[in-house]
Formats: sequence, structure tokens, C-alpha cells
Amino acid sequence: MSSTPSTEHGPLLGPADIRELAAALGVRPTKQLGQNFVIDANTVRRIVRTAGVRPDDVVVEVGPGLGSLTLALLEAADRLVAVEIDPVLAAALPATVHARLPGRADRFDLVHRDALQVSEVPGPPPTALVANLPYNVAVPVLLHMLATFPSIERTLVMVQSEVADRLAAAPGSKVYGVPSVKAAWYAHVKRAGAIGRNVFWPAPNVDSGLVSLVRRTEPVVTTATRAQVFAVVDAAFAQRRKTLRAALAGWAGSPAAAEAALTAAGVSPQARGESLTVEQFAAVAEHRPPAAS
Repeated sequence: MSSTPSTEHGPLLGPADIRELAAALGVRPTKQLGQNFVIDANTVRRIVRTAGVRPDDVVVEVGPGLGSLTLALLEAADRLVAVEIDPVLAAALPATVHARLPGRADRFDLVHRDALQVSEVPGPPPTALVANLPYNVAVPVLLHMLATFPSIERTLVMVQSEVADRLAAAPGSKVYGVPSVKAAWYAHVKRAGAIGRNVFWPAPNVDSGLVSLVRRTEPVVTTATRAQVFAVVDAAFAQRRKTLRAALAGWAGSPAAAEAALTAAGVSPQARGESLTVEQFAAVAEHRPPAAS
């Protein structure tokens, strides 16, 4: 099951290794868990390189699967914590690490949980998040990890190309929306490359993209919480074709109350959500009427 590393890939997993491991475990990738395993060693090396993983980093990886990216991260970082929801994969991964990187196995921890339920990880606070995120939960998992672990300074995630565009979109873009604003609350976000379909097993029917997030100072708010700011964002994009005066009427209690809050925040009531920066959304939340509290 955890075969001796081939000389071609070093300790990393190649296509034959992935299929051998999967067959031994009786694993078939499932759409329900959004599983597409990376089978190309050069791709995982590229991800680690693009992520800028340093020898002193404590990296957290979500959805390690059979361990393709895990092994490359463990080679480069000081420590690695992998979070895996699948019980079969979670049980098998430590053996793969021990067999292929025995000298680094004591620097590896596994957390068998749903990433959306993780509130702490063993060892020192993580400094980086690097992951091939399951497509069906990519944005919620990313935002949860950034919120839960403020020690994460740098993030590189591989997601569906369309999701990558949304996360990295700037105000005014056609694809700028809730993921764009919420990611910008935590980090400076940019596209960091494209990934073809043929490096996965099974090959997905969509392209993938890399997204880089570098932690920033969060917008300054004095009377509103992050949750209250995000409530404004959600309301603004729930009816994105409407002006903010109309879209925020439910949030504020009435169109007139929404207009008053927008005007006080220095935002045109006729603007639409896709034109606002995260700082402007924060300003609107600061001027929420009592009914919206």
C-alpha cells in the first residue's frame, strides 16, 4: 500500500503510485467530497514553490487525499498538519508519510475532521495554508480557516478556475461578489496561475486555478463586528441588479433607512454592490440603523 518511493519522483507520488494506493484502499474519488487527486509530481512541486513555503513554516493542508501535495509540503516546511474528512484516507495517510518520508514523519500531524468544524490544530500556530480544496466547499473552507487561524500569513489554494476568478476579482469586475469581498477582508488576493485538467485523477470537467492570499490588516471598524459587515455584503449581492438603496432595504428596515446609512457612509444610494470596496462595506455597517443591529 505504501510502496517504496520510485527514483523518478523521489518520495513524491506519481500516477502509478496514486492508483496503487487507491486500489489497495478500495478508494474511488467521490463527487460528494469533491475529490480529484493530483497525480503529477511536477505540479505539486510548482504549488509548493508558488506558495513560497519556507523551512520555518508550519503549514496546514486541507483535503490531503492520498498525500500527493502532503509529501511535497512536508519536504519544504518545518511542520505540516493535514485536515482530512474521509476516514479511509485519514487512516492511510500517516503510513504513506512514514514509508516515503521517514525522516520527516515526526513533523507531521493528521486531523480527521471536517475542515469547517476545525477550531484548533496540534502543535504551533500555522503560518501558511496550502491546499487543493474540494471544489464544492472551497470558499467556505477558505474563509473559515482564515477567520479561525489569524496566524496564517500566506495562503495558496487550488480551486475551480471560475472560483479563482471570483476570489481575486476587484471592485467593478463582472465576477466581483461575496467571495471577493470576504476574502479581501482578510488578505490581498491575486490569481497565481492556472492548472490543467490532466494532472488530476479523475480529470475534472473544469479547469483549475491557483489563488494567492497574503494576510493584511483587517479594515478598521469601531462599532460594527465582522459578522455585521459580512451581513451587509450578503444583502448587497443577494439582489445584485438592484441599487444598494433597494438591495439593503431589508437589512436596514426600509429603503429610506438604507439610503440614510449609505449617505452617512459616503456611498451613493444608487450604487450597486459590485462597485464597493471592502472598506466601503465596513463603513456602511458602521452606520447601520438601530433596526439592523
